[in-house]
Amino acid sequence: MKAIILAAGEGLRCRPLTLTRSKVMLPIANRPILEHVIDSLEKNRITDIILVVGYKKERIMDYFEDGLNFGVKIKYIEQKAQLGTAHAIEQAKSMIGPEDSEFLVLNGDNLVEPKTIADLLNNYEGDASLLTVRMEDTAGYGVVLTDKKRVTRILEKRPGDLSRIVNTGIYVFTPQVFETIEKTPISENGEYAITDTLQLMIDEGKIVTSVLTESKWLDAVHSWDLLKANAIVLDSARSQRIEGEVEEGAVIRGNVTIGKNTRIRSGTYILGPAVIGENCDIGPNVVILPSTTIGDNVSIRSFTEIQNSIIMNDCRIYSHGQISNSIIGSNNTIGSGFFVEEKEGLSIIMNGTVHRAPKLGTIFGDDNRIGNSVLVKAGVTVAVDCQVESGNTIYRDLPHHSVVL
Repeated sequence: MKAIILAAGEGLRCRPLTLTRSKVMLPIANRPILEHVIDSLEKNRITDIILVVGYKKERIMDYFEDGLNFGVKIKYIEQKAQLGTAHAIEQAKSMIGPEDSEFLVLNGDNLVEPKTIADLLNNYEGDASLLTVRMEDTAGYGVVLTDKKRVTRILEKRPGDLSRIVNTGIYVFTPQVFETIEKTPISENGEYAITDTLQLMIDEGKIVTSVLTESKWLDAVHSWDLLKANAIVLDSARSQRIEGEVEEGAVIRGNVTIGKNTRIRSGTYILGPAVIGENCDIGPNVVILPSTTIGDNVSIRSFTEIQNSIIMNDCRIYSHGQISNSIIGSNNTIGSGFFVEEKEGLSIIMNGTVHRAPKLGTIFGDDNRIGNSVLVKAGVTVAVDCQVESGNTIYRDLPHHSVVL
């Protein structure tokens, strides 16, 4: 069976991280979300993959190439205009041949484990099948109504008590779906949605079924959702793997992975689960606490503490800092005495809409320069290529190229 992975979108609600990369390339446990998806497909022996790309497509193509290094074969098709999921699937029509009686469709920005995909592959039937999960809070998600296994109605992003069964966006289709896609009307949002295609199939009397799974599925809607996904993946680790150098006097406990050519200096304390990449220099006297991921080529100086955070590649973090529940993008230089405030239940406004962050420090995009003794208030974001001079408190979001004197 072939798989079509939808990976063309930017992920506006994950800004500023997606100003320089697409959402599918955001890292979880030092690997892009999309790599976790591809790994789960490969473990289900699905190796023929069609990637629908668009925004920042070169970064995706440079990383995955033809897929050989990941045990799969990848072909690319571009969705030049973001006109919805049905339109994205239609772009791959020429790559689905007469020999393909069914094919799989899934999103490249959802965290799934191999068993999640296997649950659908082992139970699909009819003209189309969609994988569902049960959720108490369905706000922002599409839900389905069913009669036993058969889907009777799809309600797209309408919160309420009509159903707790959420559509994951993972489907098995027959090639006949392309005929229905051509008849799919444009939505109020100006897009061609695959959920509208499915509803049209239902209205035409075709058999659309639902497969309920209890396996791992996480939709990283907002950038802070990456912290939850990161913790889930790190918690699933069952062993300690140390390839770098650990100096005498450093303490490492729990499931911790340390990459090649990384040096953990004396007095450093690391409590897993945690992942530290290659070519890093950590310490002396640094504290790294659970659910933390540190990328490649990162240096962290003495008396800095990091907890439940993602530090991406090529960062330099100087001494006496404290970072918690935060995401720091690539190539950031952060001076001594850096402190991130954190709060629970934050209300964050994006494009005029209020979003709730359960617990958050800060989110930095790429290429920022932060001076000494800087405080960042909880929930504040810093975009890309910003400069903040020493002694400042960042009270509000900084747009790209900001200078704070």
